[in-house]
Parts: sequence; structure tokens; C-alpha cells
Amino acid sequence: MNTNTNRQPVFKICARQEWHDAIDCGFYKGSDLDMADGFIHLSTRDQVAETAQLHFRACENLLLVTIDATGLDVRYEESRHGQMFPHLFGDLPVAAAISVKPIMLDEKGIPVITTDMLDVD
Repeated sequence: MNTNTNRQPVFKICARQEWHDAIDCGFYKGSDLDMADGFIHLSTRDQVAETAQLHFRACENLLLVTIDATGLDVRYEESRHGQMFPHLFGDLPVAAAISVKPIMLDEKGIPVITTDMLDVD
């Protein structure tokens, strides 16, 4: 387990309604899966497209939230294929969002994450 020591943003894919609920209360508590696992699943820039394809196929009304993890309890833990994934322990303050962008689906229902969506404006 490693804590977040680099300053690269991390990414959360979530349902639009979940994020709107988070805006109302000021923080995102996570999806049902996140809450069951005890942390919020995040991805790095290099992981997020595969995460979208594997876990969000045919899911509509998704958002890609780019997060500044500075000051958050983000720990990198081994997960899929031995990769180190960022996991947030605690709630995600809405104020930590750098950007929020809609995710479109291709004709096969696969979420499309383009490189320009990952750029911090």
C-alpha cells in the first residue's frame, strides 16, 4: 500500500445522478460497490479507459470526474493484473473535482474516454 505522493490527478467514473447528489451535500460517498468495499475506486490516467470498458459497458449517463487528490487519503493498492490502483478512504469532497465531463457510449455500448477528456484544463 502506498499513499498518494505524486501530484497527478486521479479519475472517478460515476453515474450523473450520484454526482448531482454529491453536489447537493458537498461530497461524494461512492457507488454501492465503493461503499461495500469500504473505499472509493479510482483510476489513474493510464487505467481509466480500461476501467470504463470493463465495468461500465452499456451504462448511460456517466460522468468522468477528474480529481486533485492533494490532501485526500488516497492509497495505491494492488488490483487488476497486479496494477496499483488509487483507492480513496473517506468521502470525496466535490471541491476536489478539477473537471466533470460526460462520457458517451459507442455503438456497442462501450464508454469512450478520449485523451482530451483526461487533460486538465
